[in-house]
Amino acid sequence: MANFAKELKDILNLQRAPVGVKFLKAGEEVDFTGTYDAATKSRYCQALMRAGQEEKVLITAENISCPASAAGFGLKPLPEMLSSGKMLFNMGLFDSPDAGRNAMEGMTRLEQGKYAAVLLSPLENIEVEPDIVVIEALPEQLMWLSLASIYETGNRLEFNTAVFEATCVDSTVIPFVTGKLNSSLGCYGCREATDALDEENLIGIPYKEMERIIPNLQKLAAKPMKKARSKEALKSFSGCGSDSE
Repeated sequence: MANFAKELKDILNLQRAPVGVKFLKAGEEVDFTGTYDAATKSRYCQALMRAGQEEKVLITAENISCPASAAGFGLKPLPEMLSSGKMLFNMGLFDSPDAGRNAMEGMTRLEQGKYAAVLLSPLENIEVEPDIVVIEALPEQLMWLSLASIYETGNRLEFNTAVFEATCVDSTVIPFVTGKLNSSLGCYGCREATDALDEENLIGIPYKEMERIIPNLQKLAAKPMKKARSKEALKSFSGCGSDSE
């Protein structure tokens, strides 16, 4: 896991640590309460931000402060104000409660009560094999990761988002449930509540895929990535910025 984290950082020039995420069943969380912060109340996106800054966080029903992500992880039922779409409409995110309700009905969620906690740690020093690796980075960096995932097949990728619950559902739950990577543009919540830069997006990758993706990323770095980042074609474009008088 440490090797995967190092390769991701070195090849992609990541500014944030790749984050390992593990879903824990009842009783499993007690093994981590001494080394993980399980006391601070926060949203999942804030816990992800902290893990990207080399902190270790444990999210439970007791300390999660976002009702949408709590329901997404099956830690708490979804409140009626959210399920009805009224809250999203009142926030100005959708044109009507019906549109908001439709967005919430389409959310992928984990079974209520199946998991008791969500563990987040920098990938390089996580103590257990994670279920998902979440990376918050620039689109160019996520582009190479996405390409590495289809390097052997050339299959087209389809990303799933409602531009709401970007870190919890889009980047964590969906990859966990489908077994496929998913990318997100972010959402109102994570952009208001974290230090996410305007130019940063997210990607969630099932950890089991990393053994295949990392070698592909290394191959891409050897030639096409190096050439694209050199901007040689732009530099040789004689008409770029020229005055055509």
